[in-house]
Order: sequence, then C-alpha cells, then structure tokens
Amino acid sequence: MLSFLKQPIVVTAEINLNLVALTLLALLSRLWGLSYPRAVVFDEVYYGQFVSLYMKRIFFVDDSGPPLGHMLLALGGYLGGFDGNFLWNRIGAEYTMNVPVWSLRLLPALAGALCVPLAYQILVEMHFSHCAALGAALLILLENSLITQSRFMLLESILIFFILLAVLSYLKFYNLPRNSSFSGSWWFWLLLTGAACSCAVGVKYMGLFTYLLLLALAGLHFWHLIGDQSLSNVSLICHFLARGLALLLLPLAMYLSFFYLHLTLLCRSGPHDQIMSSAFQASLEGGLARITQGQPLEVAYGSQITLRNVLGQPMQCWLHSHTSTYPIRYENGRGSSHQQQVTCYPFKDVNNWWIVKDPGMQQLVVSSPPRPVRHGHIVQLVHGITTRYLNTHDVAAPLSPHSQEVSCYIDYNISMPAQNLWRVEIVNRESDSEVWKTVLSEVRFVHLNTSAVLKVGGFSFICSLSGASLPEWGYRQLEVVGEKLSKGYHQSMLWNVEEHRYGKSQEQKEREVELHSPTQMDISKNLSFMAKFTELQWKILTLKNEDTEHKYSSSALDWITMDTNIAYWLHPTSAAQIHLLGNVVTWTSANLAALLYTCLSLWYLVRRRRQIYDIPEDAWQLWLSAGGISLGGWAVNYLPFFLMEKTLFLYHYLPALTFQILLIPIVLQHLSDHLCSSLLLRSMFSGLTIAWFSSVCFACCTFSPVSYGWPSLSAGELKGLRWRHSWNILLRRQ
Repeated sequence: MLSFLKQPIVVTAEINLNLVALTLLALLSRLWGLSYPRAVVFDEVYYGQFVSLYMKRIFFVDDSGPPLGHMLLALGGYLGGFDGNFLWNRIGAEYTMNVPVWSLRLLPALAGALCVPLAYQILVEMHFSHCAALGAALLILLENSLITQSRFMLLESILIFFILLAVLSYLKFYNLPRNSSFSGSWWFWLLLTGAACSCAVGVKYMGLFTYLLLLALAGLHFWHLIGDQSLSNVSLICHFLARGLALLLLPLAMYLSFFYLHLTLLCRSGPHDQIMSSAFQASLEGGLARITQGQPLEVAYGSQITLRNVLGQPMQCWLHSHTSTYPIRYENGRGSSHQQQVTCYPFKDVNNWWIVKDPGMQQLVVSSPPRPVRHGHIVQLVHGITTRYLNTHDVAAPLSPHSQEVSCYIDYNISMPAQNLWRVEIVNRESDSEVWKTVLSEVRFVHLNTSAVLKVGGFSFICSLSGASLPEWGYRQLEVVGEKLSKGYHQSMLWNVEEHRYGKSQEQKEREVELHSPTQMDISKNLSFMAKFTELQWKILTLKNEDTEHKYSSSALDWITMDTNIAYWLHPTSAAQIHLLGNVVTWTSANLAALLYTCLSLWYLVRRRRQIYDIPEDAWQLWLSAGGISLGGWAVNYLPFFLMEKTLFLYHYLPALTFQILLIPIVLQHLSDHLCSSLLLRSMFSGLTIAWFSSVCFACCTFSPVSYGWPSLSAGELKGLRWRHSWNILLRRQ
C-alpha cells in the first residue's frame, strides 16, 4: 500500500530564464529608489486627496473615472499604515513622516514592471520568435515615459498592466488546442480575459477601448467557429454562452462590485455630498443623515418641509422666500407684480421651510391620523415664516421673461387675485396612487391655473446653462420661475423633500419656534445599492469640471512626434528634476513601424488582388492578426482623443504607445524573414538592428536623469537634453 514511497517524488519544471531575467530587470528599474523624491510629484497631488479620503472613509466623487484605480492606490496606503492625514495642496510639497511614500507608489511600480514580461509573452503567443519577444520586452523596459509614469502614485501603469493582461489572456485562450474546449485551462484564460477587461475599465474608462477591440476579435473568431462543420449546433450555442458569460456578464458583475466596495468603504459624509441627491446624502453617516434620519416618511397635509432642487447645479439650493418684494420696475423698464420674492437659496435657512396645506381646510397642522399627500393631489404651499402662499400668475419673471414670475402672494386689494393651487406630480412613482415620500420622491409642481411648472430659472431642455442669479435686490439668489413649456422632466423642475416634520402648532409664534427646532425622529430610510450606483455612475459620466488650459496640456497631434513634455517635479534647491519624456528613438521607430506596416499591408493586398503572393498564406495570416492587435490597439487607444473635449496630457498616449511599441519587433522579424532573401542581407540587417537597439539604450541612459530625478545635472547638461525646441526643460536662474 505504501509502495509509492519506494520511488522518489520528482517535480520537473520549465523555467524561461529570459522571462525571469526580464522580470528582475523590470522590477529593478521600477522599484529602485522608489521613495525618491519624498515630495508630491505632479498628479500625486490629485490622487493623494482620494487616498486620504479612503483612509478616513469619507465619500467623494471623481469625474475622471471608476473607483478601482483609486482603491488600488488606497490599498497601498492601507498596507503602509497611512492615516490619511496629509494636506495635498501643491506639487513639490514635502511628505511628512506619517506618509508611507514607498508603499503608496508600490502598486503602480509593480504593475509597470510586470508589463515587461507581459509584452514578452504576448509576442510569443502571437507566434513570433523569442528574439522578437525579447526585443518587445526590452523596448518596454527601456521606455523612459513608462519608467517615469510607473514610479509614482499614478494610474496609467496599472491601466496598461490590465490591458496587456487582457490581451495575453485572450491570446492564450485562442491558441489552446481545439480539443481542449471547456477544459479547466480554457475556462481559466477566457474568464481571466473578462476579468482583466473589467479591471482595465474599472481603473480608467480608457480601458474600454481595448475591451471593445477584444470583443471585436472574439466576435470575429466566433464567426469563423460557426463555419466549422465539425461542431454541432449545441456545441456552438455552448461556445456562444460561455463567451457571453466570460466577456459580458463577468465584466459587468465585476464593474458593479467595484462600486459596491467603493460605496461600502466610503460611508461617511464629506465635501462632495452636495452634488448628490438628498436620498443619497441621507444614506451617509453624518452630514445630512444626522438631520434626515428618522423623519416621517410620508408627506401629509400639515407637514413642514424643505424642498431641494434635484438638479443641484450650479449648486444645491432650496425653495426659499423672505419678506423682500420684487421691485416695481426692473432695470430694463419691465414691471413686476411687486409680490414677495421666491428664490432658490444655496444654504440651510429657516426661510426654506414650507407647510403643505389642504386647500379645503384652514388648519396648518397634521391631523391624527395623518392624511398623506398622493400623486395628483392639489395642495397649497404656505411659507412657514411669513405664512404667505406660493403663487404664480401671468407676469414675466425678472430674468426669464418667457417664463412666469413665482412669488408669495400679498393681497394689495387690486385686480390680481391669488393663484396658489398646485398639483403634485411624482415623477419617479411606481403607481398613480403613490404617496409623496420624504427624500425619495422626485416631485413636479404644476400650477393649476396656468399649467406652468415650478423650476429654477436659467435652464432649458436644449442646453443646460448655469442657474440665473438675481441682482442685488434679490440678494444674488437663484431665480425661480413658472415654466410654461413643460414637456419632459428637466431636473431643474424636480424637487424632493429633504427635511420634514409633522406640524403640531397652529399658532404662528409657536410654529416659528417649531420651525427652528431639530427634525429628528426614529424612522430610517435606506437607499438600495443599485439606486446609489445608478446615481453615482450618472454623476461620474455627466459631471464636468471646468476645463482650464494647463501649462503642460497638449493636443493629440503633439503626442506622435513627442513635441511636448510634462515637468513632474523640480528639486527646491538643486537642478534635479523629473519629466515625462519618452525615448526618442523608440517613439520614432514606433511611428516608422506603423507607417511601414500600413504600406506593406496595402502593397500585399494589391498584389494578392492580382494573384501574386509574395509571402506564404500562414505568414500573411500571422501578419494580419499581429497587426490587428498591435496597430489596432494603437488606433483604438489614440484616435478617440481627437473627439474628446477635455484637457489632454502626454500620459494619455501611453496605452496607445505600448501597442505601437509591440509592432516594432513584429515588423523587424517580418523584414528579416521575408524581405532579406540572402544571407548577406540578413547579416547586414542584423547589424543594423543591433546598432539601432544600441541607440535605444543610449537614449534611455541619456534621459534617465530626468526620468528618475537623479543625478542632478548642470545647466549645460540640461540644455543638451533639449533635443526639441518645444520641450520645457527647467533651468534655474543663476
């Protein structure tokens, strides 16, 4: 029974020493002196703020993309014991001792290092020689821009890592033998492709470009699979469902999980709350939650409420009134009703309180039991402090003359009767009898007499302008109007109840005391994850910070020829500095490789059309598939930037550049194998290739002082690095 112990247990393994050596060199190049400089470097000032908020579990919104990249950076801070206490206010600020600089920069550096062996493996899986694969890996290793970008708390190296991992995983999956379908390795590589694509998109939306490229490749390969007569219909359906599961459903589920973890971690109120809905704010600890938690859920006749505009732009604001009236005549000569002003006020104030009144009754308190207000009910809104009724009539609004003025009615005993009946329309209702709910219901108020809709002025369905601020007589508060053209539901005409209590005081003095008191009770309202995800995702996609021209911003055309650079850091006393600059030889070679690949492909196509086959069919298919991935990857990661209206920087080009670098050894091997027909030509070509690669190494070493920030160079040496007049190499004044 124990006979197997008579023989030794032997484990054999194949170790690719090329791969091991490349990985070690990559780790050395990315991890060496990682804590230097111990100061904030360029966009670390941006991402560091989010890391601190993660450490303190404070909610934030970043319109640059999904949360996975930020969470990975925060993971580095967590592993290093970072407490989040650092003021990220300027580039070059010295890190305090509580900031684990090495740990914060570790994950981007590891991701950047692993891109080197990934490049090697991708070329091998494309069926190119190990020499070509080694060349691709060395070009990634010696690319100065990738070295610089991966050594700091930035996201591009992590993005490129997941992009290359997705490409490699799909190639591994595609290259498996046909008889291994649905095996363990088949599922592993297919699922890893979907997972890597999801992670790439989760780091930055730029990852979507490569994801779509791989989906297109998978679709093309499945189309070829359909033509395989040896596969049954059932087998084809299983292949289709497996690809749908791994490449569509799994990435979607993982993408949702990133947000779930993000929202679970960031459970506390913070400075970005105001752009979210009241329901979202109320789900966070502290802030609005301290006010809204436990409020009555159902709005009833007699309820005391504050109404927040759902749009929240250009700032959050609440329906407001005060004792001041509209001027008899405006600056342009138009007249007004001289009624009490109604505005949208961007601060908490007792004048934001309104009472929901039943038009058929005089009481301003909630009855027992409460009578809830439902969709379609008619109400009057009474201003809590002045007790005047919300009113609109056929008088032009002060700043929006095509809309009606909204006021609180004052009886001047003239021929202008009160028109103060409003129909409650719950836009996000599930039924026509739904009850108006605190925080959750988004409500439209439709004026019964004129059908005008209550809204913040200055917005339209065609374009979203900034809200219209009233002049000095209106205290610069936002205009509120009655919109006559009420088709659709622009968010500026939607309101939700934020603070709510059941009114108990019929006397005005007692009611004023009541309006000044806190609103907490013992009933909680929860927002589902999907509701929070949908709102946060929409904010990320639609929230636009004002794009200002940056000193180092550039256009997409500048990237190809590297006519621009970015100064990342300058030593406060010496001339040591760090720049995002690429390896000039590599960038030029990548452009030439792309041009040569395109020209050769067109030449082959024309010749093949004439039934002239210059290269074997298998070499032609290899040429096409390799170009589809490398040149296609460059195109999908580069060309979309010409359509984007955002501030662009050189680092946006790095994913596209990585694919273009992979094309260089592909073209070189093709030239050697198929265009160098004699031994002499091949020898000459090999010599030229060695000389060219030596120039790549020379350029990398030449610019390494500004890639690593060490050693400090003299003014003359820095001037010598200005190979292009457009580069901004920093020189200190003597």
